[in-house]
Amino acid sequence: MKLIRVGAAVLNQTPLDWDGNAARIRGAIADARNAGVSILCLPELCITGYGCEDAFHSPNTQQMALDVLTELLPQTRGMIVSLGLPLLLHGALYNTGCLVADGKILGFVGKQNLAGEGIHYEPRWFKPWPENVRVESQIAGQCYPLGDLIFDVSGIRVGYEICEDAWVADRPGGKLSRHGVDLILNPSASHFAFRKHEIRKRFVTEGSRAFNVGYIYANLLGNESGRAIYDGDAMIAQAGKLLVTGPRFSYADWHVTHAVVDIDLIRMSRSRTASYRPTISTNHQETVAATFDFPKLKPKRETTSHPAWETSPHIKEEEFSRAEALALFDYLRKSRSQGFVVSLSGGADSTCVSYLVARLVDFALAEIGRDAFLKKLDYIRGLEQAKDNKQLVHRLLSCVYQATRNSGDVTRNAASTAAIALGAEYLEFDVDRVVEDYKSLVSKGINRQLDWKTDDVALQNIQARARAPGVWMLANLRGALLLSTSNRSEAAVGYATMDGDTSGGLAPIAGIDKAFIRRWLRWCEKIGPDGIGPLPALAAVNDQAPTAELRPPGAKQTDEDDLMPYELLDAIERAAIRDKQSPCEILLLTEAAFSQYSRSQLVTWIERFFRLWSRNQWKRERYAPSFHLDDENLDPKTWCRFPILSGGYDRELTELKKLAQ
Repeated sequence: MKLIRVGAAVLNQTPLDWDGNAARIRGAIADARNAGVSILCLPELCITGYGCEDAFHSPNTQQMALDVLTELLPQTRGMIVSLGLPLLLHGALYNTGCLVADGKILGFVGKQNLAGEGIHYEPRWFKPWPENVRVESQIAGQCYPLGDLIFDVSGIRVGYEICEDAWVADRPGGKLSRHGVDLILNPSASHFAFRKHEIRKRFVTEGSRAFNVGYIYANLLGNESGRAIYDGDAMIAQAGKLLVTGPRFSYADWHVTHAVVDIDLIRMSRSRTASYRPTISTNHQETVAATFDFPKLKPKRETTSHPAWETSPHIKEEEFSRAEALALFDYLRKSRSQGFVVSLSGGADSTCVSYLVARLVDFALAEIGRDAFLKKLDYIRGLEQAKDNKQLVHRLLSCVYQATRNSGDVTRNAASTAAIALGAEYLEFDVDRVVEDYKSLVSKGINRQLDWKTDDVALQNIQARARAPGVWMLANLRGALLLSTSNRSEAAVGYATMDGDTSGGLAPIAGIDKAFIRRWLRWCEKIGPDGIGPLPALAAVNDQAPTAELRPPGAKQTDEDDLMPYELLDAIERAAIRDKQSPCEILLLTEAAFSQYSRSQLVTWIERFFRLWSRNQWKRERYAPSFHLDDENLDPKTWCRFPILSGGYDRELTELKKLAQ
């Protein structure tokens, strides 16, 4: 029985934060050492940070990564540690995993499959490493092997699948298995998306079964560089059995998950598999040999527990709450902002954003405690004077209700009720005079009075824009971050005023649809996240129909009257943008799913969507950075590119009308 304790460390890194990244790596190594871990896998590109973007091309970035690697070597005495960094060879840059044993570099493994779709742009910076190629790379006057390597450390054979390598059909793990590898390390930077954890769990477990190996998976944690959220997945599996998983959405700087794998059991499983066909070769060029004194371990029963929310029937609501709250917390501290400002209208979107800010306080305090929380935010003035959770929220979140003559008591009451229930600072600005001054100014300039019958859109927009300067000024006075409250459904059809309700330095919910936000808020009212519970005060928001409240009260304006039912809008958007369906195809799809509406009404709404989508790409280009949550994101900078100027689907919509007839 050959037992080895292995570990997967997740890290909350920041691109180009050399000292901070190194300190967190040291902390993870120290915790692993204390736990008796012999082989530790750290995340992909953990030395530089994954999100360095074009800074990867800088010679300084490449050299600094090597310098930090050298500085970290003494920390690995008595351990085997995998570290990630970029490595330059013959003018090409490679994404590599470096295996270090007992303070010495054994070699570098190049990533073979680069992530180049959606939010990932790895082919812009890196070259894929060719299969079955090994070379020597010179670093600081010494030569080290680089390539498609296997490490034989005192008889324990170790190989790599680096993140995307495990997501492709022809995984490197198949070749590694045929070469008798015992352990596969997977250092990853796999962004969060709803239910993606289950996919990772399957390929880790199935990989360990199909390849008959021990599999160690370590992901990044937190909001690393602004848009991507990493949930900090850590998993260890053995021959088809998931041994342990780590906590997700942690507020800690690092976390080490560890387990004991039985090398003899792995090898027996492989030998009993009739389909296993080893590669027999006298050429051992791909193998790097080293010695290491593995400690002798005794069998010990280990257990792991999972938080209740991970098995909740409301898993999407739970993941959304925790991913967004952690991302906001990291954005706050990494941007060195003093807090958040939200223009709270009393509607669903601004209430959603405010609620998430309050929850980051509750989640963080519940996990890491008050002292650690205050230490992470020790640059914020006066935060230590807050006595409880609500006072901390009050210091970090300012909500402003901004009224015009078209604002009503219902939204004002909803805004104040929600803000007070959350513990936020609540302010009211009356911007009606500002709006009237602008109307008077323009009326005199064009020598006519503005009128709702002829100037509807302009009169609506000036109210939204008049609200921006005040909250920007408040954010500047506080040194706080102004949060935009626009959602993905609004972004799809441009139902937002540029330099008005889109104003802000961060758009945290621009990646999520309005229909889900409304369902989620009702869930928060009645049930709420595990450990938090319901917030009945949200009923004041949930009981009203969404409205921009920009037309006179007699118009009884609602969002869905202006656009279409949100459930239908989101269905059309998914079919048109995510699934690339034509207007005619979408008509057939929506007739089956929304039979309560007539064909002529559906045609009107489908045409409206495509017209508004095409003419509002320029707005989506100007949105503040948003968090990536799934493959339905409309962010043109990371996911969904569309021309600013286009033919607007004219021919397709003509065909739609013909089909409708």
